[in-house]
Amino acid sequence: MPKSTKYIAKEADRDGRINYSVQDDAVWHDLVLQQQPNVNRFAADEYLAGQRKLDLPKDRVPQCVEVSKQLRELTGWRVRPVPALIGFAQFFAMLADNTFPAASFIRSREDFDYIEEPDIFHEIYGHTPLLTDKRFAKFSEMIGKTGLECEKADYSWLIRLYWFTIEFGLIRQGNEIKALGSGLASSPTELIYSIEDETAIRKPFDVIDILRTPYRIDIHQPIYFVLDDADQLFEASDRNLLEDIHTAQRLGLHAPAYPPKQPLEQKAS
Repeated sequence: MPKSTKYIAKEADRDGRINYSVQDDAVWHDLVLQQQPNVNRFAADEYLAGQRKLDLPKDRVPQCVEVSKQLRELTGWRVRPVPALIGFAQFFAMLADNTFPAASFIRSREDFDYIEEPDIFHEIYGHTPLLTDKRFAKFSEMIGKTGLECEKADYSWLIRLYWFTIEFGLIRQGNEIKALGSGLASSPTELIYSIEDETAIRKPFDVIDILRTPYRIDIHQPIYFVLDDADQLFEASDRNLLEDIHTAQRLGLHAPAYPPKQPLEQKAS
C-alpha cells in the first residue's frame, strides 16, 4: 500500500453515516456508469451474482451501514469506515473479525481513472460483491486469522495470497478466463488488460508460487494467477499457511517481472 495519501478520511456520524457531497455522489455515479459494461463482460459469475444480491445504488455513494446490513444477513460480515491507510496488523485483525475495512473517501476527478490508494469505490464496488458468498468470506477470514498468528516479517508474504486472488485473481469459466479480483472489478483499464492483453502472463493457481511472487501496486500486474475453479481457493482455506509461508521463504522470492520503480528525481521529465 502507499505510504502517504493526499486524501483525508471522512468521519461517520453517530449513526455510522457519512455526509458525501453532491460532487462525491456524481463521481460514484460516473464511475459505475463507466465500469459496469466491462464488468458485465469480463467479471466472473461469482462477482456478478454478488452484485445482484447487493443491488448497490448507482446514483450515490453507498453507506457502509446499509451494505453491512445486507452482508450480515448473507455471510455475517460488515463494512467499517477507516482512514485511507491502515497497517497490515489492523487489516488482518479486522478480516479475522469478519469486518472489511473501507477507506471512507472517494477519489477526485483528477484521479478518476487511476488511484494508487483504495477509495470507497474500490472498497464497496470492488470488494463487497464477493463478501456476499460464504466461500469467499471464509477465505478472507482465514487470511485474517493467519495474519494474527504471523510474525511481522511474514506479513508481506501472506498478503501476496490475498493480492493475487481477492484483489487481482482470474478464474476459468467454460472456455473463457474471467476477472475475479476486486482490484480488477474497480479498475477501468486493468480489468480489460488482465483478460485481453497478450503481454500479460497468466499462470496456474499455486499457493507457494503466489507467495514467492513480488508485485507493485502502481502498475498493471505483469502476472496473474488463474483458478481452474473457485474450489481451489476455498481448499486453500484449509491449508497450513504459516507452513506455506516458511516454505516460500526458504525457496526465496522470484525475480520481479516488472522494472524497478525509479526515484522521482530520476524519472524523465
